[in-house]
Amino acid sequence: MLKTYTHKNVGTCSQSVTITYDDSTHIIDSVSFLYGCPGNTAGVAKLCKGRTLEEIKDILKGTTCARKPTSCPDQLALAIADILKEN
Repeated sequence: MLKTYTHKNVGTCSQSVTITYDDSTHIIDSVSFLYGCPGNTAGVAKLCKGRTLEEIKDILKGTTCARKPTSCPDQLALAIADILKEN
């Protein structure tokens, strides 16, 4: 069953990230960012499709943007961590 989760981003140009995933397999169906750098967020979203929540969280966690302590990919990893805590 597909589920959707939206995370409000903090400290990034994008305002939020929405993840649609299969609840039983944790396979990501889609990722979309509200605002942010269009090419970068679209590229990250394409790379996530078909991978597991766990895999993407491990890859993206801690990614920074310039001098910021976070980034759009890091916010995606935090959103996935929230999903995994709920399950």
